[in-house]
Amino acid sequence: MSPTERGTAAPTSTPGTTPGAGRTRAWAPRLVVVGIVLSALNLRPAITSLGALLEEVRDGLGMSGGVAGLLTSVPPLCFAVFGITAPRLARRFGPAAVVCAGMVAITTGLLIRPYLGSTAGFLAASALALMGIAVSNVLMPVIVKRWFPDRVGSMTGLYSMALALGTSAAAAVTVPLTDALGGSWRSGLAVWAALAGAAVLPWLPLLRDRGGDTAPAQPGRRERAAREQPAGEQRTGEHAPLRITRSRTAWALAVFFGLQATAAYITMGWMPQIFRDAGVPAGTAGVLLAVTMVMGVPLAFVIPRVATRLPHQGPIVLVLGMCGLAGYAGLYVAPAAGAWAWALLLGVSNCAFPLALTMVGMRARSGPGVAQLSAFAQSTGYLISIPGPLLVGVLYQQSGGWGLPIALMAGLMLPQMAVGFLAGRDRTVEDEATR
Repeated sequence: MSPTERGTAAPTSTPGTTPGAGRTRAWAPRLVVVGIVLSALNLRPAITSLGALLEEVRDGLGMSGGVAGLLTSVPPLCFAVFGITAPRLARRFGPAAVVCAGMVAITTGLLIRPYLGSTAGFLAASALALMGIAVSNVLMPVIVKRWFPDRVGSMTGLYSMALALGTSAAAAVTVPLTDALGGSWRSGLAVWAALAGAAVLPWLPLLRDRGGDTAPAQPGRRERAAREQPAGEQRTGEHAPLRITRSRTAWALAVFFGLQATAAYITMGWMPQIFRDAGVPAGTAGVLLAVTMVMGVPLAFVIPRVATRLPHQGPIVLVLGMCGLAGYAGLYVAPAAGAWAWALLLGVSNCAFPLALTMVGMRARSGPGVAQLSAFAQSTGYLISIPGPLLVGVLYQQSGGWGLPIALMAGLMLPQMAVGFLAGRDRTVEDEATR
């Protein structure tokens, strides 16, 4: 090797890596992309497959409306409780290992939950799967920021698009799959474990990646970022945890995340039942939910890219909120007659989720800052979202109709728009937390 070649080869090795680490740079980012896509495909089928068969599960396990409402509240509860542990686990084991373990948990939970024979067992196995989803939810923005710091918008869009595709596919094909497998709701739910098992594989070669300073950044990017960032901020971002609760933007983003999650889980858990009660056949109700979810496939790619080009993301928040209000009004006035239109409008409104993920990456400068903000916004947000689906179930059972639940959904959209507008302002949590 010539001196020139040695001079160009040296930067591929960073402190803490082995000499062979440079050879992984060609394939590791591609493998991470595959892992991100497959993992994202598995972050919602545990929920939307259940929504499509909720009536059959209720009958099979003898659930009341209140218990079914509790079941639809389990996802945000698990996301809040387990999501907060993700940054600590990632620091100890590495983000790839934690996501890999999360995919194993999803696979196991989905495989066993239909066959445990009781409501308590079904809830426990669902919680296991949701635990895996929770840690993966939090770490996906961290992995994107670490491996693709110059492509946060496009990679968040790809991840969000895959998530929306998995969500809509589970809603659309669960009922036909159940029919093809003999009509058993147990088989129709368990089949999704196969997709989760496939998502384990891309992370296995990356288990030794601890996620420190070994990110495969392009040569010079880390050095340029360090020069551009003031020394005091470097020390704060790299060594001292942020006092994230001092940041108004962090709180605004957490509340925005919570209210959009409330709307999403009410939609995933109850929208098929709203249509079925209006006289829409079960299979069509599942397809309508799929239409709502599939709207996120193109928009989840477009919205993050647009958001990263704007100094203020508030206008996008307002547009999505207005679509949600229009969809809820339609569900109240003519749920069956305009079902396809309402499904489309609510699908656009649900794209507040990829926007929130994009803002997590934009509202923090450093990798540790993104990890802290992601954990805080998602865990706090999912805590906020817990009562929503449960309250919808109680209101539905007590009132015997969907008027009050739909009014609740529409009412929650107004504060979502307000805090989302605040979270979209051009500032970072590092600036606010260190003042």
